[in-house]
Amino acid sequence: MRAFLAVFLIALTLTLGSIPWVRRAALALGLVDVPSQRKAHRTPTPLLGGTAIFFGAIVGVLLFYGGNPQPTVIGTVLAATVVALTGLIDDYHPLPAWLKLLGQVLGILILAYFGIRVRLPVPDVVNYAITLLWLLGITNAINFLDNMDGLTAGVAAVIAAFILLLALSNGQFLVGALSAGLLGACLGFLRYNFPPAKIFMGDVGSLFLGFLLAAMGIQLRFPDNSNFVTWMVPVFLFGLPIFDMVLVVFSRLRRRISPNTAGKDHTSHRLVKLGFSPRETVLILYLFSGILGMMALFITQATIIEGYIVAGFAALLGIMAVIWLERKWKESDIS
Repeated sequence: MRAFLAVFLIALTLTLGSIPWVRRAALALGLVDVPSQRKAHRTPTPLLGGTAIFFGAIVGVLLFYGGNPQPTVIGTVLAATVVALTGLIDDYHPLPAWLKLLGQVLGILILAYFGIRVRLPVPDVVNYAITLLWLLGITNAINFLDNMDGLTAGVAAVIAAFILLLALSNGQFLVGALSAGLLGACLGFLRYNFPPAKIFMGDVGSLFLGFLLAAMGIQLRFPDNSNFVTWMVPVFLFGLPIFDMVLVVFSRLRRRISPNTAGKDHTSHRLVKLGFSPRETVLILYLFSGILGMMALFITQATIIEGYIVAGFAALLGIMAVIWLERKWKESDIS
């Protein structure tokens, strides 16, 4: 436990200490996010905050292993680094969607090479397909969620905290160290990103967070329960970004707009339109992410019947929420 606390504190300290320098570098290089009609912020804000998250989390984990990391640690760090570099390049010079996707696929191939994949009681080809869809889906869902000050880093911190708790309860030290480092880095970044933000994480941060969290999610193991129910644990942990992506994609397809188009139609934007302040909105979404995390904890101990009843109820509520939020808006409100 002391070792994980040390990783957390190292990552927190390194991220807090490096952000002012990263902010100056972003301003010097002209890497700022300029306000526009489809963005919520009103003043030019430096990007590259994600490099501080990456630095804090990765250095914290590597120090934990004292220069002798396990192969799975090496694979996870290498894969996450490739994805983070893809995001960094995109922040500096916007890449076409297919090239960003290629960088993510390369990261997934590195994970597969080191044996990091879904391991359900199904044929291997199905496990590899699920691994690909999961990593791409969650990475881009977290990237989608990066649309309001403090939202992505805070939700990522909540998810990382639950992964840390689950890893500690099952003796998974690799996942525990990674989640402790990521939790510290996210909380350090929130010091400068909570509304009103002084710096944004950029794609280097959102892609790194999404990919690393997704990779940790598929590495969780629950030997005391059946895979037929515990496969739902990561789905509940990532329930909020999954819900936001489903809502946005459904809404845009219904309006015949490309899902990859920027817009103010995310869950956070709709809550602000309902009358909540940006701070209240992110805190509400933190709360919902925490509730989903508690449901994930329940699933780890649930019987198969209990698990599927809870999952069915949650899915029904999610569908109803998507329909309700969509009906609340006119075309002009979500364009």
